[in-house]
Amino acid sequence: MTTSIVKSSKLGGDDASRYSTTLNDSGLKLKHIIKSLPKECFERNSTKAWTILAVNILMVALGYLSLVFSPWYLLPLAWIFTGTALTGFFVVGHDCGHRSFSKRQWVNDLVGHAVFAPLIYPFHAWRVGHNYHHKHTNKLDYDNAWHPIRPEMFENSSKTWQVVLKTFLTNKIWWVGSVGHWALIHFDPNNFLEKDRPKIKQSITVVAIFAAIVFPTLIITTGIWGFVKFWLLPWLVYHFWMSTFTYVHHTAPDVPFKKANKWDEAIAQLSGTIHCNYPGWVEFLCHDINVHVPHHISTAIPSYNLRLAYSSIKENWSQYLHDESNFSWSLMKQLTDECQLYKEDSGYLTFKEYEASKQ
Repeated sequence: MTTSIVKSSKLGGDDASRYSTTLNDSGLKLKHIIKSLPKECFERNSTKAWTILAVNILMVALGYLSLVFSPWYLLPLAWIFTGTALTGFFVVGHDCGHRSFSKRQWVNDLVGHAVFAPLIYPFHAWRVGHNYHHKHTNKLDYDNAWHPIRPEMFENSSKTWQVVLKTFLTNKIWWVGSVGHWALIHFDPNNFLEKDRPKIKQSITVVAIFAAIVFPTLIITTGIWGFVKFWLLPWLVYHFWMSTFTYVHHTAPDVPFKKANKWDEAIAQLSGTIHCNYPGWVEFLCHDINVHVPHHISTAIPSYNLRLAYSSIKENWSQYLHDESNFSWSLMKQLTDECQLYKEDSGYLTFKEYEASKQ
C-alpha cells in the first residue's frame, strides 16, 4: 500500500505541488477497513449504553448542584464542568442518531430527543444533516459539518460577511462556530429534503416545548441571572467543545479537502479524520468522542467500542493515519493562525498571504 500523507507544518505557494495525497493505487475501499475490525466493535451492549447514560445524568446533576452551592469565585469551574457534562448528553444522542445506542429505533429516537432537549438541539435535524457529513467527509462543496472558506467565497460575500468571516477566522473565536451552525441550519425544515421534514418539525416542536416550559420557569424562579447561570453559560461551554471537537477532527495544515472527482472515500475517512488526545476528565465526560477515526470508518460502532476499534485501525492501517495531536492552546493557535482560507489544490493560506497574492 503506497498511500501517504504529506506532513509539513506549512504548505502553500512553492510548496503547493507537495500538497496532495498519493493516489490510492492499492484499490483500498472503506469496506476493506470495516472487515478488518474485530466483530466486537459493532456489538451494541445495552448494559453499557444505559450505564453511560445513567453516569452522564449523574454528572450533569452534580454539575448543577455545584452551580447552586459554589461561591462566586468557583462558578467558572462549575460552568466548565457542567457544560462538559452536557456535551456528554450530546455524545449519547450522537450514538442514538447513528442507531448505535439501541437496537430499537424508537428507543434511539426517544433517548436522542431527551438528551438533546436541554441543548435546544432538534434531534432529527441534527441526525439527518450529520449523516450527510459522514457520506462526504472532507469533500469540497459537500461536507456540511466543517468546510473551510475558499477565497472565491470570501470575495463574493458582502462586506459585512467578509468582516464577520475574517474576524471569526483570525481572532481565536472558533468556539462560537457551532452556535452559528446550530442556529442557521437546524430550525428551518426547508434546509432538508421533503421526505425528512415531518421528523424535522417534530424535533423542533420538542425543543420548543422544552424551552417554553423550562426557560420561563427558570427566569421566574431565579431571575435573568439564574437563566444565564444555570443554562446559558453551561450551554456556551457545551458549544465550545462542539466547535472544538468538530474543528480539530478535520483540520490541519496538511489535511486536504478534495473536489468530488478527486475525492477518495477510504482515504478521506482514514487520513482526513484526526485523533486528538484531551485531558482524561474531558474524555470521560464526553465518552471518547475524540477517538474519532473509527467513527468515520463506521458509524455503527458505539462510543464505548471506539478505543477497541482505533487500536485495530492503528495496527492494520497506520500508514494511512494522520499524526495524533494533543489538545492545547498552541494547537488551537496553529490551526487558527494557519488554516484561515482554503485554495483548491494548494491548501490553506492566511489572510495575509491571500491579500499579498492579490497585489
